[in-house]
Amino acid sequence: MSRPKRPGAAQGRDLRAGFRHERGDGGAAVPQGLLKAARKSGQLNLSGRELSEVPQTVWRINLDLPEEANQNHSFNSSERWWEQTDLTKLIISNNKLQSVSDDLRLLPALTILDMHDNQLTSLPCAIGELENLQKLNVSHNKLKILPEELTKLKNLKSLFLQYNELTGVPEEFGQLHKLEELDLSNNCLTAVPASFSSLSNLMRLNLASNRMKHLPAEITRMKRLKHLDCTANCLETIPSELASMESLELLYLRRNKLRFLPEFPSCILLKELHVGENQIEMLEAEHLKHLQSLHVLDLRDNKLKSIPNEITLLQALERLDLTNNDLSSLPHALGNLPRLQFLALEGNPLRTIRRELLNKGTQEVLKYLRSKIKGDTGNQNGTPVETAMTLPSQARVNTHTITTLKLLDYSEKQTAVIPDELFDAVGSNIITSINFSKNHLTEIPKRVVELKAAVCDVNLSFNKLSCISVELCMLQKLTHLDIRNNLLTSLPEEMESLMKLQTINLSFNRFRTFPSILYRLQTLETILLSNNQVGSVDPLQLKQMGKLATLDLQNNDLLHIPPELGNCVSLRTLLLEGNPFRIPRAAILAKGTDALLEYLRDRIPT
Repeated sequence: MSRPKRPGAAQGRDLRAGFRHERGDGGAAVPQGLLKAARKSGQLNLSGRELSEVPQTVWRINLDLPEEANQNHSFNSSERWWEQTDLTKLIISNNKLQSVSDDLRLLPALTILDMHDNQLTSLPCAIGELENLQKLNVSHNKLKILPEELTKLKNLKSLFLQYNELTGVPEEFGQLHKLEELDLSNNCLTAVPASFSSLSNLMRLNLASNRMKHLPAEITRMKRLKHLDCTANCLETIPSELASMESLELLYLRRNKLRFLPEFPSCILLKELHVGENQIEMLEAEHLKHLQSLHVLDLRDNKLKSIPNEITLLQALERLDLTNNDLSSLPHALGNLPRLQFLALEGNPLRTIRRELLNKGTQEVLKYLRSKIKGDTGNQNGTPVETAMTLPSQARVNTHTITTLKLLDYSEKQTAVIPDELFDAVGSNIITSINFSKNHLTEIPKRVVELKAAVCDVNLSFNKLSCISVELCMLQKLTHLDIRNNLLTSLPEEMESLMKLQTINLSFNRFRTFPSILYRLQTLETILLSNNQVGSVDPLQLKQMGKLATLDLQNNDLLHIPPELGNCVSLRTLLLEGNPFRIPRAAILAKGTDALLEYLRDRIPT
């Protein structure tokens, strides 16, 4: 049923229809064509239009008779103005708004409201009437307080309040039971209410850059919390209850005043622990023994005097930052960590490791530490001890790494062929890691398939491989694959059988397209594809990769970054520097992944 015409409406067709501009008192124009399109799509983007207030036509977009109703008497299917859609998404970010009218209540169907980067000092009480709202972004404003009505948004899942001037949040915050993501970073908070314990669905909580001296123990009742960031506060202690947070995967406690680490007996999923720039003096075995999933341990700028041998319990560790501590030596066992790729030691008074060795990088340091282990267990002059497994090519086969570390290591031999006696030496031993890096291999040894029972980590980097063999694709327990610095141009479809693969490093190869097989490996968490010739990516397929957290596409041939890439909300690290695209600009990239994704989402056509 059509709506009646307003009195005095023009009877003829207006040839300027679609080109008129509705001006608010803020003086900025809102094209009628944009409003018309919004009635059809339910989405309106008024970002970056210098608005100092929102025009009434926006608040009343679904109430007033649209102008086209007075200009078009035909029943053309594309001009059915009476079939308009309620507005569900409104973006008014990057303007000059100092306040928002209570007329906001006239848009009850809104599910997304984005008002970031304005000059708002308050929010209207009417915001509590937007009962369908799921995402609210009011970051980068000048908010000092929040209305209690905000806590009535029972369907809210994402709330972004970072970079404001908040000194507190309403005690009723715990009523936002569906909230999954909350960012309160870069405010002036000294505490958070105990009612936070009721946010049972919260998965990401960012409290960085505030003024908090303690965390309430109640925060540890958030049983689904995966990401907790308390960087740059004034914390002196961490509640012991934190150790019971079973879902926690990322914990940021950098730039605080911590003097010791808590123990983490229940945090078996913790992958990253950042406690740099504190005052921690001691690291003990009790701090480490439960962190078997840890990939990143940041301990830089503390007062550590020693590292315990139990550091070898962190078998999944990939990055260890010990910069600027008081370490005079390192445990030789550190060299046994099978996945450690980055070890930072600058700024320590190390007496046992020469400066020139440190300058050669992580792998050389680890190699040196491993050589000291052999010295500890061998004879005085460092030659291998004869054993029952000694082979004629003993100099080439390291039986110690096979039996003790479960590692088949034949790296840095500059060879084109892996000798059979290496595989023969395995015998009945279980092998979990293979390292054939820094050789001249042109093909992957077929006998790797003999190790498929337990192998989860394979390093074939710095070789001359131009293809991936079927045998490698049969290692179905594989979780980490490093094949950087080779001659690869494609990946085989058979890799789809690697259903546990979490990390793949394809940097410094010759890929011209993003390998399509990667889109189907839903377990992938890290894809490193820098320094290739990749020209495009498919954001829709990337969005389906729900576990993907790190995507490195630096130094490729990307001419265009699709805005839809901003919808890949699982990404914690997106690296795009060194590509020929012009947008986003370098200043946007420099702001970090969250800001980049937000920028891209704002550019998605509505």
